[in-house]
Amino acid sequence: MRLSVPGRKDGRQAEPLLPMIDVVFFLIVFFMMVSHFAAPEPFAVTAPVAGADAAVAGDGAIYVSAAGVVAVRGDGGVLAGEAAVAALAARCGGGACGAVLVHADAAAPAAVVAGLLPRLAAAGLSDLRLVTVRE
Repeated sequence: MRLSVPGRKDGRQAEPLLPMIDVVFFLIVFFMMVSHFAAPEPFAVTAPVAGADAAVAGDGAIYVSAAGVVAVRGDGGVLAGEAAVAALAARCGGGACGAVLVHADAAAPAAVVAGLLPRLAAAGLSDLRLVTVRE
């Protein structure tokens, strides 16, 4: 018994969709493999306002919350306090990270931010940049 493949009304064969599904699947896998997913910040930071644009580029980042908590993202999660400074110094010491970005909340105590900068400099991190937003 011969069974015919159902076609379209105009007599042409229907196009197979299986190769298109394979191509879409491979594209999804490709984009998942080459994408870079950023880890979330330890806490939300509202950057202070600056009058001029500042270049923000760097691999190392340290965060200061409005309550004065200092933290960094580490491989094992979020590190806070002196462990955060030590982890950042170990990761970015000797200029390995380039500029270190200081994400300080606009409401962060000035004494905490001012005290953090000499500790980072003493740990060997000399290129420190405070992240701000434009008015």
